[in-house]
Amino acid sequence: MKTLKKIIKIGIICLIILVSFYFGLYLYAKTLKKLDITTANNYYMYDRYGELFSGYNIDYINLDKISPYLVNATISIEDKNFYKHIGFDYLRILKALLINIKNNKTVQGASTITQQYAKNLYLEFDKTLERKLDEAWITIKLESTFTKDEILEGYLNTINYGGVFGIENASYYYFNKSSKDLTLAESAILAGIPKSPSNYSPIKNLENAKKRQKLILESMVKNKYITEEEKDKALEEELTFIGKLKKNDSSTVMYYQDAVMHEMEGIKSIPSSLISTGGLKIYTNLDMNLQKELENNINIYLTDDKLQISSIIENPNNGEVLALVGGKDYSKSEFNRAISSKRQMGSTLKPFLYYSAIENGFTPSTTFNSSKTTFILSNNNTYSPKNYGDIYGNKEISMALALAYSDNIYAVKTNLFLGEENLVDTLRRVGIVSNLEPIPSLALGTEEISMLEMIKAYSTLANQGSTITPHLINKIEDKNGNVLYEYKDDKELVLNKSIVYIINQLLNNCYNSNLIDYTYPTCINIAGKLKHKYGIKTGTTDTDNLVFGFNKDLVMGVWSGYDDNSVTPDNTGTMIKNIWADTMEYYFKDKDDAWYDMPNNVVGTLINPVDGHLADKNTKSIMAYYIKGTEPSIEKGNLDNLIPVLKED
Repeated sequence: MKTLKKIIKIGIICLIILVSFYFGLYLYAKTLKKLDITTANNYYMYDRYGELFSGYNIDYINLDKISPYLVNATISIEDKNFYKHIGFDYLRILKALLINIKNNKTVQGASTITQQYAKNLYLEFDKTLERKLDEAWITIKLESTFTKDEILEGYLNTINYGGVFGIENASYYYFNKSSKDLTLAESAILAGIPKSPSNYSPIKNLENAKKRQKLILESMVKNKYITEEEKDKALEEELTFIGKLKKNDSSTVMYYQDAVMHEMEGIKSIPSSLISTGGLKIYTNLDMNLQKELENNINIYLTDDKLQISSIIENPNNGEVLALVGGKDYSKSEFNRAISSKRQMGSTLKPFLYYSAIENGFTPSTTFNSSKTTFILSNNNTYSPKNYGDIYGNKEISMALALAYSDNIYAVKTNLFLGEENLVDTLRRVGIVSNLEPIPSLALGTEEISMLEMIKAYSTLANQGSTITPHLINKIEDKNGNVLYEYKDDKELVLNKSIVYIINQLLNNCYNSNLIDYTYPTCINIAGKLKHKYGIKTGTTDTDNLVFGFNKDLVMGVWSGYDDNSVTPDNTGTMIKNIWADTMEYYFKDKDDAWYDMPNNVVGTLINPVDGHLADKNTKSIMAYYIKGTEPSIEKGNLDNLIPVLKED
């Protein structure tokens, strides 16, 4: 008991010193230039055509145009002494301190509306001690130079309502109406969100939102803003939630917006405080029409509401991310799977395995036997991979067929033959930075990798061997047009262009009917949709379904699965292939094929795709490509049936 009294006494003394110090700073702050808070925290995002599509304070609204219900609900639950304190509620701080000491953990906060507003004048990613001191100083400056109504107005126009910033934006997002028209019930719902946007959004968690609505209404009764009868009536009001911004009809573009903010974290030239810049103009690479087409195709094909999806579409020539989706519905889940999730990539890693193989002497005609195999590893453990559908050729098959069928036995044999470190090295060269163990199953994509890494890797194939960093931001300016950041090309040649050409041609066979034999190429079911030439590779595990495809002007990846890693339905792969095909064909609907010129040291040869031998008149044939001197040679006794070899210099 004596210890507690001593702590309280010391706390009171410290509080007196702190208050005295505060008033000194408060008087000093009054002598300084007034902050321009109406623009300081603004940022505006523009698409690639200069059209505004997102940002803070797009719909800044005056306090007298906001429903009194919303204003009173906010004050009642967030800071009931707002009009009495001068920035810091010292009694509330002391009370919270005692409660936290008693519980031996932080169970109650004491930040005021002014403190929260000061925090909103900074970008979220800077959380240093210096930042905290800056926020405290800004709190004092706000209180010393602005009226309470001005501070409250700024706060309501910047606070986070579940990925939507500002009360007018939030009002339209959740209820499709202006904030001046909000009812008491609607106001109590919205006022509850900023405490924890991920937990109290009525679209994400209606049960939690309703509980907090009741808490807020009870606080409004206690603080004499409403009567008990008004509270009961509000609790009974049936509400309809919209979940879409009025500025555009895309519900997924907010994933792109969040990815932009994530990318800004790595840009050192952008100050964390927006006060010095007067706000930001962020010019992005977003193609809104392509974003909407991708979203539309997701809604058409992804019929299971619990299945999630992510997709990135990039111009491989310059790294510009034209569209990005991080989930099926942002209003229900803000988690951005395109940039923040790592999943098994399955067989989509195989093109890089076969690049490494050709680099080490293999050709598209190199054969291994495709049959059930148990591998005895160096540690005497065994490994028994299976082909999809448990289908095997039970014969020697070529690399060309193995890649088109995504044969797992062939891939593991190749990986072991080369040495597992070879694949790790190739994946590092194309931009994969996630943890990679040099194990036999790496060839089957058992390691977890992000979509953003994989898009960079596939862009290296699309870009004929050169890596380039995928980026959403092209340029950032302050409010006066001064350039704070501009993307600079970081293209680097890391793969052999001729071998990449051979791999890309092999990937074009993944929807070629001439490779039908004991089973089918993996993308044969979308072949009828594809009017242009692409390289495509699918990947399938029990929990993940992927497709990556490209030509020299566009690369697109799609993933689908459950967040809890449940086994996905059998038709998931077909759904995402259709999403990929329809979106790519939309982009190229009025364009010619964007394919590659053959390098001078490469030759094209007609082969039997099953065994890799030169084609004859009795077999199906495909054009396969080889480094000069490695193409199949004419076999004795078969001269009459041979189809001529095509060589181009």
